[in-house]
Amino acid sequence: MQFKRYCKTLSLANDPSLIEDYKKVHAKGQAWKEITEGMKEVGILDMEIYLHKNQLFMIMDTVADFNHEERMKELATKPRQSEWETFVSRFQVADADADADSKWELMERIYEIEQQEDYDALAGQVKEISKLQQTQEA
Repeated sequence: MQFKRYCKTLSLANDPSLIEDYKKVHAKGQAWKEITEGMKEVGILDMEIYLHKNQLFMIMDTVADFNHEERMKELATKPRQSEWETFVSRFQVADADADADSKWELMERIYEIEQQEDYDALAGQVKEISKLQQTQEA
């Protein structure tokens, strides 16, 4: 079974207090329910966000037929999505009126163990679920 992976980056304001508050609003059970539901409805299977200093790195796994441009536009119309983006913009180096797609920049993969092919960041990287399962079982 296949899925697509997208990696994105975003900068936070370089303020330790704001960074701690940003972490709190993303802690277990703190993200707004409507935001998580909206992501799942557009085909986002899993999402992880990592922090280094004031730089965020997101790994977003989606359904295999995920069209990034279309689905991100759809996500922007989901309940409370624009409210969430405005709420978290106070932590980010971003315009308060910007949607998630405008804030989070796609990253280019430059290395992968046993890389089989190149891919366009906007198209997403097609991955095999079985490869993940084999890695976890080893």
